Amino acid sequence: MLALPDDDDDSWLSEVHQTIGDRVRSERLRQNLTQDAVWQAARIDRRTLQHVEAGRDVKLSTLARVARVLGVPLADLMQ
Repeated sequence: MLALPDDDDDSWLSEVHQTIGDRVRSERLRQNLTQDAVWQAARIDRRTLQHVEAGRDVKLSTLARVARVLGVPLADLMQ
């Protein structure tokens, strides 16, 4: 059984979320896409995409929608 560290420090999660957000933003900009184009194509709220790029906690289904619009595997955003 996989065990988490004993401490209650979840700061590493913030780093993971920020890394994902940075990857989403980088890929969007690499493709010269606006946030408006991505959130509309992904059928998510504008604020939700802003949360993704800001490194906030979002649903996996949201990330999957964004990855599909960007044409990248979800795993590439999460590595």
